[in-house]
Amino acid sequence: MSKTVLISGANGNLGKAVVNHFLQKNHQVIGLVHHQKDKTKNKYYEEFEVDLTDESATEKTINSILKKHHTIDITVLTTGGFALGNLKKTGQKELQKQYTLNFETAYFVTRSLLSNRKENKQGKIFFIGSEPGMNTSKAKGVVAYALAKSQLFQLANILNSNTEKTGIQTHVIVPTTIDTPQNRKSVPNADFSKWQKPEDIATIIGNYAENYSKTETVLLVKELLK
Repeated sequence: MSKTVLISGANGNLGKAVVNHFLQKNHQVIGLVHHQKDKTKNKYYEEFEVDLTDESATEKTINSILKKHHTIDITVLTTGGFALGNLKKTGQKELQKQYTLNFETAYFVTRSLLSNRKENKQGKIFFIGSEPGMNTSKAKGVVAYALAKSQLFQLANILNSNTEKTGIQTHVIVPTTIDTPQNRKSVPNADFSKWQKPEDIATIIGNYAENYSKTETVLLVKELLK
């Protein structure tokens, strides 16, 4: 049965892979992008340009989408960004930038969706976490990034504490290093064969999105790819 899928960061490396995965399943896909680039000519794909760091603009866009589609069955929030920085190099500016990019963008979409989903009895939300965000004892070199990502795990716990009433299940996908052109350029001497491909992560998301009996909150990509 066709589902309606909302994907943020739809023109990013992981976002594109997730979009393509669900389009191949003939689901209706709605992409949220910061800047529209090439229009995807697919009757199952629709794109909205929005600054997800702007709470008001995000809410307005989500309300517009819900007015048209009524129900969002699957939400995948891939918007985010990475930054190095130890405690000494991490001040208010660095903290706020990472918090806004990695947490607020996900929070604003989720809040707008759930505030308008009174009649929904099931659904899936996927956040993209990180290993430093999950285990901050290993995050001394990425302080702001890890602290921001850690909030996604806490938000997922809050949402899942009320699953019985809302029917919404939230997962946090935890990849290691994603194999992207940008990451290859940053670490040219790395063993790329050990990195995780966006397409494989998209497949994991797709498998969990269409199996509502799975209730694990944290999904470790390295374990699921074994």
